[in-house]
Amino acid sequence: MRSLLKWFSQIASVTRFGLQTLPERKGASTVAIVGIAGVVIVMVGVLSIAHGIVRMMARSATPENAIVLRSGSSSEMMSGLGGDQAKIIAEAPGVIRDADGPVASSELFVIINLPKRSTGTDANVPLRGVVPASLKIRDRFEIVEGRLFGRGLNELIVGVGALREFAGLAIGQSIEVGGEDWPIVGVFAAGGGISESEIWADAPVIQGAYRRGNSYQSVYAKLESTSAFGEFKDALTADPRISVKVQPESEFHLSQSQVMVTMIQTLGVLITVLMGLGAVFGAVNTMYNAVSSRTREIATLRALGFKSSPVVISVLLESLLLAFVGGSIGGILAFLAFDGFRAATLNFQTFSQITFAFEVSPALMVQGVFFALVMGFVGGLFPAIRAARMPVATALREM
Repeated sequence: MRSLLKWFSQIASVTRFGLQTLPERKGASTVAIVGIAGVVIVMVGVLSIAHGIVRMMARSATPENAIVLRSGSSSEMMSGLGGDQAKIIAEAPGVIRDADGPVASSELFVIINLPKRSTGTDANVPLRGVVPASLKIRDRFEIVEGRLFGRGLNELIVGVGALREFAGLAIGQSIEVGGEDWPIVGVFAAGGGISESEIWADAPVIQGAYRRGNSYQSVYAKLESTSAFGEFKDALTADPRISVKVQPESEFHLSQSQVMVTMIQTLGVLITVLMGLGAVFGAVNTMYNAVSSRTREIATLRALGFKSSPVVISVLLESLLLAFVGGSIGGILAFLAFDGFRAATLNFQTFSQITFAFEVSPALMVQGVFFALVMGFVGGLFPAIRAARMPVATALREM
Protein backbone atom coordinates (compact mmCIF):
# COMPACT_ATOMS: atom_id res chain seq x y z
CA MET A 1 0.00 0.00 0.00
CA ARG A 2 2.82 2.39 0.92
CA SER A 3 4.57 1.78 -2.41
CA LEU A 4 1.33 2.39 -4.27
CA LEU A 5 0.77 5.68 -2.46
CA LYS A 6 4.35 6.65 -3.24
CA TRP A 7 3.73 5.85 -6.91
CA PHE A 8 0.63 8.05 -7.02
CA SER A 9 2.52 10.78 -5.19
CA GLN A 10 5.25 10.68 -7.82
CA ILE A 11 2.64 10.95 -10.61
CA ALA A 12 1.07 13.97 -8.89
CA SER A 13 4.45 15.64 -8.40
CA VAL A 14 5.62 15.14 -11.99
CA THR A 15 2.26 16.20 -13.40
CA ARG A 16 2.22 19.33 -11.22
CA PHE A 17 5.67 20.31 -12.44
CA GLY A 18 4.56 19.81 -16.02
CA LEU A 19 1.43 21.92 -15.67
CA GLN A 20 3.44 24.69 -14.02
CA THR A 21 5.55 25.00 -17.15
CA LEU A 22 2.52 25.35 -19.48
CA PRO A 23 2.68 29.19 -19.50
CA GLU A 24 6.21 28.92 -20.88
CA ARG A 25 4.85 26.75 -23.73
CA LYS A 26 1.58 28.55 -24.32
CA GLY A 27 2.24 29.01 -28.03
CA ALA A 28 2.68 25.32 -28.82
CA SER A 29 -0.10 24.36 -26.41
CA THR A 30 -2.50 26.81 -28.04
CA VAL A 31 -1.73 25.37 -31.47
CA ALA A 32 -2.55 21.87 -30.22
CA ILE A 33 -5.79 23.03 -28.58
CA VAL A 34 -6.90 24.95 -31.67
CA GLY A 35 -6.10 22.02 -33.96
CA ILE A 36 -8.08 19.56 -31.87
CA ALA A 37 -10.96 22.02 -31.46
CA GLY A 38 -11.11 22.45 -35.23
CA VAL A 39 -11.35 18.70 -35.79
CA VAL A 40 -14.14 18.39 -33.22
CA ILE A 41 -16.07 21.30 -34.77
CA VAL A 42 -15.98 19.64 -38.19
CA MET A 43 -16.81 16.20 -36.79
CA VAL A 44 -19.76 17.37 -34.69
CA GLY A 45 -20.97 19.71 -37.44
CA VAL A 46 -21.07 17.01 -40.12
CA LEU A 47 -22.56 14.33 -37.89
CA SER A 48 -25.19 16.79 -36.64
CA ILE A 49 -26.58 16.77 -40.20
CA ALA A 50 -27.18 13.02 -40.08
CA HIS A 51 -28.45 13.27 -36.51
CA GLY A 52 -30.86 16.03 -37.48
CA ILE A 53 -32.23 14.05 -40.42
CA VAL A 54 -32.74 10.92 -38.30
CA ARG A 55 -34.52 12.92 -35.59
CA MET A 56 -36.66 14.67 -38.20
CA MET A 57 -37.71 11.31 -39.63
CA ALA A 58 -38.47 10.00 -36.15
CA ARG A 59 -40.72 13.01 -35.48
CA SER A 60 -42.60 12.22 -38.68
CA ALA A 61 -44.03 8.98 -37.36
CA THR A 62 -46.78 8.01 -34.95
CA PRO A 63 -46.43 4.55 -33.35
CA GLU A 64 -49.99 3.51 -34.27
CA ASN A 65 -49.67 4.49 -37.93
CA ALA A 66 -48.89 2.14 -40.81
CA ILE A 67 -48.15 2.80 -44.48
CA VAL A 68 -49.08 0.56 -47.39
CA LEU A 69 -47.28 0.64 -50.74
CA ARG A 70 -47.37 -1.55 -53.82
CA SER A 71 -45.36 -4.74 -53.29
CA GLY A 72 -41.70 -4.27 -54.17
CA SER A 73 -41.76 -0.47 -53.80
CA SER A 74 -39.01 1.18 -51.81
CA SER A 75 -40.62 4.64 -51.79
CA GLU A 76 -43.88 6.39 -52.54
CA MET A 77 -42.47 7.58 -55.87
CA MET A 78 -42.18 3.97 -57.07
CA SER A 79 -45.55 2.83 -55.75
CA GLY A 80 -48.99 2.77 -57.34
CA LEU A 81 -52.36 1.70 -55.99
CA GLY A 82 -55.79 1.78 -57.64
CA GLY A 83 -58.77 3.35 -55.94
CA ASP A 84 -60.37 -0.05 -55.36
CA GLN A 85 -57.18 -1.32 -53.75
CA ALA A 86 -57.08 1.73 -51.49
CA LYS A 87 -60.60 0.94 -50.30
CA ILE A 88 -59.65 -2.66 -49.51
CA ILE A 89 -56.72 -1.39 -47.44
CA ALA A 90 -58.91 1.11 -45.57
CA GLU A 91 -61.39 -1.62 -44.64
CA ALA A 92 -58.74 -4.00 -43.29
CA PRO A 93 -59.03 -5.19 -39.67
CA GLY A 94 -57.19 -3.12 -37.08
CA VAL A 95 -57.90 0.29 -38.65
CA ILE A 96 -59.58 2.81 -36.35
CA ARG A 97 -63.03 3.98 -37.43
CA ASP A 98 -64.80 7.22 -36.54
CA ALA A 99 -68.02 8.90 -37.64
CA ASP A 100 -66.56 9.46 -41.11
CA GLY A 101 -65.42 5.87 -41.56
CA PRO A 102 -61.94 4.28 -41.47
CA VAL A 103 -59.11 6.64 -40.51
CA ALA A 104 -57.09 5.80 -43.62
CA SER A 105 -55.60 8.30 -46.04
CA SER A 106 -55.06 7.52 -49.74
CA GLU A 107 -52.37 9.90 -51.00
CA LEU A 108 -50.45 10.93 -54.10
CA PHE A 109 -46.81 12.01 -54.26
CA VAL A 110 -45.72 14.31 -57.11
CA ILE A 111 -42.48 16.24 -57.72
CA ILE A 112 -42.50 19.87 -58.88
CA ASN A 113 -39.60 22.27 -59.52
CA LEU A 114 -39.16 25.40 -57.42
CA PRO A 115 -36.17 27.74 -56.96
CA LYS A 116 -34.24 27.69 -53.70
CA ARG A 117 -34.17 30.96 -51.77
CA SER A 118 -30.43 30.71 -51.11
CA THR A 119 -29.17 29.94 -54.62
CA GLY A 120 -32.08 30.47 -57.01
CA THR A 121 -31.43 27.07 -58.57
CA ASP A 122 -34.36 24.75 -59.21
CA ALA A 123 -34.96 21.89 -56.79
CA ASN A 124 -37.37 18.96 -56.64
CA VAL A 125 -40.09 19.75 -54.10
CA PRO A 126 -42.69 17.15 -53.05
CA LEU A 127 -46.34 17.94 -53.75
CA ARG A 128 -48.70 15.65 -51.85
CA GLY A 129 -52.33 15.04 -52.66
CA VAL A 130 -54.23 14.39 -49.43
CA VAL A 131 -57.75 13.61 -48.23
CA PRO A 132 -59.55 14.71 -45.04
CA ALA A 133 -58.31 11.65 -43.15
CA SER A 134 -54.72 12.79 -43.76
CA LEU A 135 -55.16 15.45 -41.08
CA LYS A 136 -56.32 12.80 -38.60
CA ILE A 137 -53.40 10.52 -39.43
CA ARG A 138 -50.84 13.23 -38.65
CA ASP A 139 -51.55 14.11 -35.04
CA ARG A 140 -49.29 17.17 -34.94
CA PHE A 141 -50.62 18.82 -38.09
CA GLU A 142 -51.77 22.42 -37.61
CA ILE A 143 -52.42 25.44 -39.79
CA VAL A 144 -50.14 28.19 -38.50
CA GLU A 145 -51.03 30.86 -41.06
CA GLY A 146 -53.88 31.35 -43.51
CA ARG A 147 -56.37 28.51 -44.00
CA LEU A 148 -56.76 24.98 -45.32
CA PHE A 149 -57.23 24.51 -49.08
CA GLY A 150 -60.83 24.20 -50.29
CA ARG A 151 -62.04 20.75 -51.31
CA GLY A 152 -62.16 20.46 -55.10
CA LEU A 153 -60.27 23.76 -55.59
CA ASN A 154 -56.86 24.43 -57.14
CA GLU A 155 -55.38 25.67 -53.87
CA LEU A 156 -52.24 24.80 -51.95
CA ILE A 157 -50.90 24.86 -48.41
CA VAL A 158 -47.16 24.72 -47.74
CA GLY A 159 -45.10 23.30 -44.88
CA VAL A 160 -43.08 25.74 -42.78
CA GLY A 161 -39.85 24.06 -43.92
CA ALA A 162 -40.74 24.42 -47.60
CA LEU A 163 -41.73 28.06 -47.05
CA ARG A 164 -38.36 28.75 -45.42
CA GLU A 165 -36.23 27.10 -48.10
CA PHE A 166 -38.02 27.73 -51.41
CA ALA A 167 -39.05 30.93 -53.16
CA GLY A 168 -42.59 31.87 -54.19
CA LEU A 169 -44.47 30.04 -51.45
CA ALA A 170 -45.80 32.91 -49.35
CA ILE A 171 -49.56 33.18 -48.86
CA GLY A 172 -51.08 35.05 -51.80
CA GLN A 173 -48.40 33.91 -54.24
CA SER A 174 -49.03 31.29 -56.91
CA ILE A 175 -46.97 28.47 -58.39
CA GLU A 176 -47.48 26.40 -61.52
CA VAL A 177 -49.03 22.97 -60.97
CA GLY A 178 -50.11 20.83 -63.90
CA GLY A 179 -49.76 23.75 -66.31
CA GLU A 180 -51.92 26.16 -64.26
CA ASP A 181 -51.21 28.70 -61.51
CA TRP A 182 -52.40 27.56 -58.09
CA PRO A 183 -52.56 30.05 -55.18
CA ILE A 184 -50.98 29.47 -51.77
CA VAL A 185 -53.69 29.86 -49.12
CA GLY A 186 -52.07 28.49 -45.94
CA VAL A 187 -48.95 27.42 -44.08
CA PHE A 188 -48.85 24.34 -41.85
CA ALA A 189 -46.57 22.74 -39.27
CA ALA A 190 -46.26 19.04 -38.45
CA GLY A 191 -44.19 18.83 -35.27
CA GLY A 192 -40.88 19.14 -37.10
CA GLY A 193 -41.55 16.09 -39.29
CA ILE A 194 -40.88 15.50 -42.96
CA SER A 195 -44.33 16.76 -43.95
CA GLU A 196 -43.07 20.28 -43.29
CA SER A 197 -40.90 19.91 -46.41
CA GLU A 198 -43.98 19.34 -48.58
CA ILE A 199 -46.75 21.22 -50.37
CA TRP A 200 -50.27 19.83 -49.95
CA ALA A 201 -53.41 19.96 -52.07
CA ASP A 202 -56.71 18.11 -52.41
CA ALA A 203 -55.97 14.61 -53.75
CA PRO A 204 -58.83 14.44 -56.33
CA VAL A 205 -57.70 17.77 -57.78
CA ILE A 206 -54.11 16.52 -58.07
CA GLN A 207 -55.39 13.38 -59.78
CA GLY A 208 -57.12 15.52 -62.41
CA ALA A 209 -54.19 17.92 -62.87
CA TYR A 210 -51.75 15.07 -63.53
CA ARG A 211 -54.22 12.72 -65.28
CA ARG A 212 -53.81 10.06 -62.64
CA GLY A 213 -57.37 8.79 -62.81
CA ASN A 214 -58.54 6.95 -59.71
CA SER A 215 -55.08 6.04 -58.47
CA TYR A 216 -52.87 6.74 -55.49
CA GLN A 217 -49.34 5.90 -54.42
CA SER A 218 -49.72 5.12 -50.73
CA VAL A 219 -52.27 4.58 -48.02
CA TYR A 220 -51.60 5.70 -44.46
CA ALA A 221 -53.74 4.05 -41.77
CA LYS A 222 -54.17 4.79 -38.09
CA LEU A 223 -54.46 1.50 -36.21
CA GLU A 224 -56.29 0.73 -32.99
CA SER A 225 -52.94 0.11 -31.29
CA THR A 226 -49.38 -0.89 -32.11
CA SER A 227 -50.33 -4.51 -31.39
CA ALA A 228 -52.93 -4.36 -34.17
CA PHE A 229 -50.20 -4.02 -36.82
CA GLY A 230 -49.69 -7.79 -37.15
CA GLU A 231 -53.37 -8.44 -37.80
CA PHE A 232 -53.52 -5.52 -40.26
CA LYS A 233 -50.44 -6.68 -42.18
CA ASP A 234 -51.46 -10.34 -42.27
CA ALA A 235 -54.92 -9.52 -43.60
CA LEU A 236 -53.52 -7.40 -46.45
CA THR A 237 -50.64 -9.65 -47.47
CA ALA A 238 -52.97 -12.66 -47.54
CA ASP A 239 -55.64 -10.89 -49.63
CA PRO A 240 -55.40 -12.20 -53.25
CA ARG A 241 -56.99 -9.00 -54.61
CA ILE A 242 -53.95 -6.88 -53.78
CA SER A 243 -50.17 -7.18 -53.70
CA VAL A 244 -48.83 -4.75 -51.14
CA LYS A 245 -45.97 -3.95 -48.80
CA VAL A 246 -47.01 -3.01 -45.25
CA GLN A 247 -44.71 -1.19 -42.81
CA PRO A 248 -45.02 0.72 -39.53
CA GLU A 249 -44.77 4.41 -40.34
CA SER A 250 -41.72 4.79 -38.09
CA GLU A 251 -39.84 2.02 -39.92
CA PHE A 252 -40.78 3.46 -43.31
CA HIS A 253 -39.56 6.97 -42.55
CA LEU A 254 -36.26 5.78 -41.12
CA SER A 255 -35.69 3.60 -44.18
CA GLN A 256 -36.24 6.63 -46.42
CA SER A 257 -33.24 8.38 -44.90
CA GLN A 258 -30.94 5.36 -44.65
CA VAL A 259 -28.89 5.94 -47.81
CA MET A 260 -28.44 9.64 -47.14
CA VAL A 261 -27.58 9.24 -43.45
CA THR A 262 -25.06 6.47 -44.19
CA MET A 263 -23.38 8.62 -46.83
CA ILE A 264 -23.17 11.65 -44.51
CA GLN A 265 -21.83 9.58 -41.62
CA THR A 266 -19.22 7.91 -43.83
CA LEU A 267 -18.12 11.27 -45.22
CA GLY A 268 -18.03 12.73 -41.72
CA VAL A 269 -15.85 9.94 -40.36
CA LEU A 270 -13.49 10.16 -43.35
CA ILE A 271 -13.05 13.93 -43.00
CA THR A 272 -12.63 13.64 -39.23
CA VAL A 273 -9.97 10.94 -39.51
CA LEU A 274 -7.99 12.92 -42.10
CA MET A 275 -8.15 16.12 -40.06
CA GLY A 276 -7.50 14.13 -36.90
CA LEU A 277 -4.19 12.89 -38.29
CA GLY A 278 -3.08 16.48 -38.68
CA ALA A 279 -4.19 17.31 -35.14
CA VAL A 280 -2.34 14.26 -33.79
CA PHE A 281 0.88 15.39 -35.46
CA GLY A 282 0.34 18.80 -33.88
CA ALA A 283 -0.14 17.19 -30.47
CA VAL A 284 2.94 15.01 -30.95
CA ASN A 285 5.03 18.07 -31.82
CA THR A 286 3.65 19.96 -28.82
CA MET A 287 4.40 17.16 -26.38
CA TYR A 288 7.87 16.54 -27.83
CA ASN A 289 8.57 20.22 -27.22
CA ALA A 290 7.21 19.83 -23.71
CA VAL A 291 9.49 16.87 -23.03
CA SER A 292 12.50 18.68 -24.50
CA SER A 293 11.88 21.75 -22.35
CA ARG A 294 11.58 19.55 -19.26
CA THR A 295 14.71 17.44 -19.88
CA ARG A 296 16.51 18.78 -16.84
CA GLU A 297 13.46 18.47 -14.63
CA ILE A 298 12.81 14.87 -15.71
CA ALA A 299 16.49 13.94 -15.28
CA THR A 300 16.56 15.44 -11.78
CA LEU A 301 13.43 13.56 -10.76
CA ARG A 302 14.79 10.29 -12.15
CA ALA A 303 18.07 10.88 -10.30
CA LEU A 304 16.10 11.40 -7.08
CA GLY A 305 14.51 7.98 -7.50
CA PHE A 306 11.33 8.69 -9.47
CA LYS A 307 10.28 5.76 -11.63
CA SER A 308 9.75 6.02 -15.39
CA SER A 309 6.04 5.17 -15.26
CA PRO A 310 5.03 8.38 -13.41
CA VAL A 311 6.89 10.34 -16.10
CA VAL A 312 4.97 8.53 -18.86
CA ILE A 313 1.65 9.06 -17.14
CA SER A 314 2.35 12.74 -16.42
CA VAL A 315 3.12 13.46 -20.09
CA LEU A 316 -0.02 11.58 -21.17
CA LEU A 317 -2.13 13.44 -18.62
CA GLU A 318 -0.85 16.75 -19.89
CA SER A 319 -1.61 15.75 -23.48
CA LEU A 320 -5.08 14.53 -22.47
CA LEU A 321 -5.75 17.79 -20.63
CA LEU A 322 -4.91 19.84 -23.72
CA ALA A 323 -7.09 17.50 -25.80
CA PHE A 324 -9.98 17.79 -23.34
CA VAL A 325 -9.80 21.58 -23.42
CA GLY A 326 -9.67 21.57 -27.23
CA GLY A 327 -12.47 19.03 -27.51
CA SER A 328 -14.69 20.92 -25.08
CA ILE A 329 -14.13 24.20 -26.88
CA GLY A 330 -14.81 22.52 -30.22
CA GLY A 331 -18.01 20.91 -28.94
CA ILE A 332 -19.33 24.17 -27.49
CA LEU A 333 -18.50 26.14 -30.66
CA ALA A 334 -20.13 23.43 -32.81
CA PHE A 335 -23.27 23.64 -30.68
CA LEU A 336 -23.40 27.43 -30.96
CA ALA A 337 -22.72 27.37 -34.69
CA PHE A 338 -24.79 24.43 -35.90
CA ASP A 339 -27.53 23.43 -33.46
CA GLY A 340 -30.88 24.42 -34.95
CA PHE A 341 -29.35 25.59 -38.23
CA ARG A 342 -31.89 24.83 -40.96
CA ALA A 343 -31.08 23.55 -44.42
CA ALA A 344 -32.46 21.48 -47.27
CA THR A 345 -30.90 18.52 -49.05
CA LEU A 346 -31.79 15.92 -51.63
CA ASN A 347 -33.23 12.64 -50.41
CA PHE A 348 -31.71 10.12 -52.82
CA GLN A 349 -34.52 7.62 -52.25
CA THR A 350 -37.32 9.99 -53.30
CA PHE A 351 -35.21 12.40 -55.43
CA SER A 352 -36.93 15.29 -53.68
CA GLN A 353 -35.77 17.94 -51.25
CA ILE A 354 -36.27 17.58 -47.52
CA THR A 355 -35.82 20.37 -45.01
CA PHE A 356 -34.31 19.68 -41.61
CA ALA A 357 -32.45 21.27 -38.71
CA PHE A 358 -28.90 20.36 -37.64
CA GLU A 359 -29.06 18.78 -34.20
CA VAL A 360 -26.05 18.86 -31.88
CA SER A 361 -27.11 16.56 -29.07
CA PRO A 362 -25.24 16.12 -25.76
CA ALA A 363 -24.30 12.60 -26.88
CA LEU A 364 -22.75 14.00 -30.06
CA MET A 365 -20.73 16.55 -28.06
CA VAL A 366 -19.50 13.79 -25.74
CA GLN A 367 -18.52 11.78 -28.81
CA GLY A 368 -16.51 14.75 -30.05
CA VAL A 369 -14.70 15.13 -26.71
CA PHE A 370 -13.99 11.39 -26.64
CA PHE A 371 -12.40 11.56 -30.09
CA ALA A 372 -10.36 14.55 -28.90
CA LEU A 373 -9.08 12.47 -25.97
CA VAL A 374 -8.13 9.69 -28.38
CA MET A 375 -6.15 12.22 -30.41
CA GLY A 376 -4.55 13.53 -27.22
CA PHE A 377 -3.59 10.03 -26.07
CA VAL A 378 -2.02 9.13 -29.42
CA GLY A 379 -0.33 12.52 -29.60
CA GLY A 380 1.20 12.15 -26.15
CA LEU A 381 2.11 8.46 -26.23
CA PHE A 382 5.38 8.59 -28.18
CA PRO A 383 6.71 11.72 -26.42
CA ALA A 384 5.84 10.05 -23.10
CA ILE A 385 7.78 6.92 -24.04
CA ARG A 386 10.73 9.07 -25.13
CA ALA A 387 10.69 10.86 -21.78
CA ALA A 388 10.61 7.57 -19.88
CA ARG A 389 13.50 6.10 -21.89
CA MET A 390 15.66 9.18 -21.60
CA PRO A 391 19.03 8.10 -20.06
CA VAL A 392 19.51 9.92 -16.77
CA ALA A 393 23.23 10.48 -17.34
CA THR A 394 22.66 11.97 -20.80
CA ALA A 395 19.94 14.25 -19.53
CA LEU A 396 22.04 15.40 -16.57
CA ARG A 397 24.89 16.39 -18.90
CA GLU A 398 22.47 18.91 -20.49
CA MET A 399 22.02 20.66 -17.14
